[in-house]
Amino acid sequence: MRKACWILICSFCLVSLNAADSNQSFIAHLDNIKAITSTVPANGDVNPYGVAIVPRTVGALVENEVLVSNFNNSQNLQGTGTTIVQVGPNGDAKLFAQISAGSVPGCTGGVGLTTALVALRAGFVIVGSLPTTDGTSATAKAGCLIILDANGKPVGTLAGNGINGPWDMTAADFGTAALLFVSDVFNGSVMRILLVFDGPDGAPREVTSTVIASGFAERTDPAALVIGPTGLAIGPNGSLYVADTLANRIATVSGAFFRLDSAGTGDTLSKGGALNGPLGLALAPNGDLLTVNSGDGNMVDISAQGQQLTVRNVDVTGTGAGTLFGLAIDPHGNGVYFVNDGNNMLYLLR
Repeated sequence: MRKACWILICSFCLVSLNAADSNQSFIAHLDNIKAITSTVPANGDVNPYGVAIVPRTVGALVENEVLVSNFNNSQNLQGTGTTIVQVGPNGDAKLFAQISAGSVPGCTGGVGLTTALVALRAGFVIVGSLPTTDGTSATAKAGCLIILDANGKPVGTLAGNGINGPWDMTAADFGTAALLFVSDVFNGSVMRILLVFDGPDGAPREVTSTVIASGFAERTDPAALVIGPTGLAIGPNGSLYVADTLANRIATVSGAFFRLDSAGTGDTLSKGGALNGPLGLALAPNGDLLTVNSGDGNMVDISAQGQQLTVRNVDVTGTGAGTLFGLAIDPHGNGVYFVNDGNNMLYLLR
């Protein structure tokens, strides 16, 4: 099984190399911000964080629809949100999952869904939890990764072994196996987790986990709960990009698929300039990196060589700081989905 997984990984890297064939700014021609829908479900959860595109229709999951995870409950307490909303192309929103603490006993501290959100072709959704009991960092716990089936039912958790405040995540999806890359905000590290789907019910099973980056700055914060390494994206050369929020830079971790040790805080791809506390990351079809700032309402387009190409103000609320977090490329490659915490909406920059 492991040999087959590594063959798939090599194939993934080769395909990705062919994807980055242009240095033209991806968002330069995108100037329309379309409001898609509210991300507030019936229970009143707010503060949308994670954004993921459904890759294949399985169960309640519908190909190309958008999943959004909520971090706060209806009282706006951070680290208490329990819902994932699924949004269709016409803006129809429905509840995909509402996760109770009792349904995930292996999750340290309960449920508070973060930006760490991926949907896999096998029909599983994996979401990070960094829970609190009162919305403050004083009660925050290490949390876990929660594995949901295609109908939103929890079928397992990944906890401990270095998982400590999973804040964001990306995945290399091979169909019968997946590599998860997870940024942990309480210990300033990035983990790689190999999952295979070979159990009797096909549920993901952890094979190995490795810390591939460490030493990123992190701290608690009264407004943001905690600040540390956030967005992740898999580069076309098999490297991993990391939004090093407190250092105001985008880092590159080389050999992310295969390395057996920590690269520390990696190499700096881009720093300062238009960056202002970068959070979420997404890789555009042309190889550009897109990030959104925590310090203002801007989205920044960065080339694979680290040049900051285009800046767009995408915060229609005018609030600026603290409104942006997760983003994902439109599956047709024509725009960027992103959430706005200022009004709890999903938007498309197109």
